[in-house]
Amino acid sequence: MGGGDKPMRQIAGRTILDRVIGRLKPQCDGLILNANGDPARFASFGLPVIADTVKDFPGPLAGILAALDWAATNRPDVAWVLSAAADCPFLPRDLVARLHRARAEQDAQLAVAASGGQSHPVIGLWSVALREELRHALVVEDVRKIDRWTARYKLATVTWPTIPLDPFFNANTMDDIAEAERLAALDGG
Repeated sequence: MGGGDKPMRQIAGRTILDRVIGRLKPQCDGLILNANGDPARFASFGLPVIADTVKDFPGPLAGILAALDWAATNRPDVAWVLSAAADCPFLPRDLVARLHRARAEQDAQLAVAASGGQSHPVIGLWSVALREELRHALVVEDVRKIDRWTARYKLATVTWPTIPLDPFFNANTMDDIAEAERLAALDGG
C-alpha cells in the first residue's frame, strides 16, 4: 500500500484504526495498541502503545503475548484479552460477547472468529493465564503460526455471516481501500 501504517489509511473520512477503536471500545474494559517502532505516531488515539516483548518481530503471536504481559502487569484483574487486527474496519459489535459465550458454553480455553468458511485466528479471546505457555512456544519452540499454537488447546470458533458484508474484511491493498469505501456505506458510514 505504499508504506506507512495501514490502520492510518482513511475510509469514508475516518482512519481504519479509528473505526476499529469505535467498534471495540464499547465491548472492552480498556484498549491498548500493539505496535513496534515509534509509539508517538499513535498518540492522537490516547491509548497505551506497547511493543512486542519478544525480539525479532515473530508475528501476531508476539503481539498477543505483549498484550497478555501488559494485562498481567497493569490490569491484574483482567483474565481475558481480545486481540483484533487493526486493518479490519467493520468488526462485529457483538464480537466480545459471542466469543466469551462460545468459550464458556464449550468449556474452551481460547476462542477465535470465523466467517465465510475461514478462521480469523488473530481475532480472538486469549486467557492471560496462558501467557507463559505462549512465551515458551514463541521463544523456545519458535512457534510462529497462531493455528499451530491454538491447536494445543480446546478452541471455540464463532462464525459470523458475510452478508451484507464480511465483518472481518481487511484492507491490505489500495483496491481493498476502495472496496471498504463501498462497504462503509452498507455499514452505515
